[in-house]
Amino acid sequence: MRFVTYRSPAGDDRVGVVVDDQVHGLEAGPTLLDLLDSGDLATRGDSAARRPTEVIPFDDALLRSPLQPPSIRDCAGFLQHLRNVASAIDMPVDERFETFPPFYFTNPDARFGPRDEVPMAPGTEMFDFELEIAAVIGRAGSDIPVASAEAHIAGFLIYCDWSSRDLQMNEMPLRLGPGKGKDTANTLGPTLVTPDELEPFRSAHGYDLEMTVRVGDDLVSRGNWNTIDWGFADMIAFASRGARLRPGDVIGSGTVETGCLFEQYVTDRAGFRGWLQPGDTVTLAVAQLGELRHRIVDAPRAEPLSTGY
Repeated sequence: MRFVTYRSPAGDDRVGVVVDDQVHGLEAGPTLLDLLDSGDLATRGDSAARRPTEVIPFDDALLRSPLQPPSIRDCAGFLQHLRNVASAIDMPVDERFETFPPFYFTNPDARFGPRDEVPMAPGTEMFDFELEIAAVIGRAGSDIPVASAEAHIAGFLIYCDWSSRDLQMNEMPLRLGPGKGKDTANTLGPTLVTPDELEPFRSAHGYDLEMTVRVGDDLVSRGNWNTIDWGFADMIAFASRGARLRPGDVIGSGTVETGCLFEQYVTDRAGFRGWLQPGDTVTLAVAQLGELRHRIVDAPRAEPLSTGY
């Protein structure tokens, strides 16, 4: 099944199931996170598919972010992406990246819908997209074995980790992780696709599904999910060591190779197209998962700080 959160003609946000290019709505009230918490996602989705409270065309639906995740852990799954940018961020890809999938926590409240305008971060001149996959936890657990980790996945989404590279590179030498460089916007969507939908495409540590980004009409990124080095089973097992994963928690894959402008800036400065600007339209697509489409808009003013000294 494919789940969405959308604005109902009745005026409230609802969960729906996509059936034959139409959204079959559930009744008002429960959120997608509520359904994950209760364990009723499949049952309620099946009921809506057969007996919807309302039906609207998918292309006409005002889509919201599918859920409010309790947390987002963004992992380093595609190691070639890291190798390509390592020199610019002074973080060599050494043997540790091949012994565990590192991650950082990012802002779960910086959510935008899959067709919303996205503001640049205050103070940035190097605004960028990052094309990723996200797995959403459907069943709680801690110290989860790799062999059973995929059973904890409710579904997959496209994930865009919007990044301000100048802010990020200024912060990273402090060794506290990416702070304001990745604090302004995240996009999840457009649909939560259950794992059974993707099973025919299983390949290597992922799925044989093309991943692309266009800025305007220009194709600026093309990769494949099956080039991932750390699959979600390992990411979930590692993230749950000594910690409890909850329904709705999001695990990000990291950026697919070529899946951001920063990578192109580092590897081909002479041919670099430039950073995102207000007015640009960015379309991020993953086969079988759909696409995110965003218009970039101006940043709010960066409020000045006191000197502190």
